[in-house]
Amino acid sequence: MSTFVAVWAIVAGLFSAVAVYRLRVWRRPAPSARVRRRPRVLLIRPVDAPTPLELENLATPIDYPGELTHVVVSPFRPRLASANVRWLASDPLTRNRKVGHIAYALASLDTGAQGPREETPDERPDALTGTLDQVVLCVDADVRVDAALVTALVDELAAGAAAASAAPRPDVSESFGGRCVRGLLVQSHHAFEVLDVMSAGAPAICGKALALSPRAAAELVKLGDCIGEDLELAAVLHEQGQPVALARAVARVPQADAVAVSAVVERFTRWMQVLRAHRGALFPSVPLLFAPTPALMVLASVVATPGVAIALCFLVAARITLANTQDGRGGLRFEWLMAEVLLWAAWLNALRQGSTVQWRGRRFALKAGGRMEALPSSGEAS
Repeated sequence: MSTFVAVWAIVAGLFSAVAVYRLRVWRRPAPSARVRRRPRVLLIRPVDAPTPLELENLATPIDYPGELTHVVVSPFRPRLASANVRWLASDPLTRNRKVGHIAYALASLDTGAQGPREETPDERPDALTGTLDQVVLCVDADVRVDAALVTALVDELAAGAAAASAAPRPDVSESFGGRCVRGLLVQSHHAFEVLDVMSAGAPAICGKALALSPRAAAELVKLGDCIGEDLELAAVLHEQGQPVALARAVARVPQADAVAVSAVVERFTRWMQVLRAHRGALFPSVPLLFAPTPALMVLASVVATPGVAIALCFLVAARITLANTQDGRGGLRFEWLMAEVLLWAAWLNALRQGSTVQWRGRRFALKAGGRMEALPSSGEAS
């Protein structure tokens, strides 16, 4: 038993050490395309019922050095505080309402991305100048968009990427739920910068902030009945040999003063179900490599041998190093441990719920590739 626990801790610690090495040494070079002029940007913000914090995000000025059209796509007109933000009415029938909003915006607005076709010379980036006529960005309402984020996403497409995403970075929060979220998305192996350097095959992208080429937009609108459309889009583009990039800027996500733990667990339970539906082979890696520390601490207290203690210390040191590499604040960071407990809870919940997912007040059966089939509500079933 002690040998098993020690080996598990050492393997998990080496997994973190490799991630730290790749983050520090294998950093991807900046896009080499020389952008002579900034392309027009269509910024699409799909949302159903924005919160006060999301309305603040939508009203934040974006000092992008080029022409930018900011469009909120929702079924009801939100109280937009900025005259520079337009509203487009959309009430899609697709099971994935976010994809439905985006598809309607692409079909209604002048984007040049309504259907699968060859890119025109104006839409294709020039290898020497980085010229691109227009870029479509799709950014969730909980992201506070700034010029750095827009420019970084545009640069990736100008450099030849078919799609680009930005890693979400939640703001610091004093609430337990908020600290768990930041620990997970900034300090742990679930941070998208870490997933990017550790990925094999189709890259792991986050759909909170996406830049889409015409080809990527045409593929995205086909996923209206799919949960985890970002993972599926990355897989489709990877199969086609199209590059998918992670932007060098992050997508800042302000957090409320009080973040409910129950809502956080529900959200990441759904993420675990999406992972299981899209990349089932990676699902067991969550407790084994992404969140082994809580289980190993319990086992180490039972076994209590010097070898296990040394192996556990190595693991904890590697995880702290990874957290501090990602989180630039001073001092040693420990929110990653809360995040691992959160991942365990979400992973076990995903096992318990099986292929049934609760999303936006409705129940769906998950099929391969994240395809959703509507299930009757509990009232209808009775």
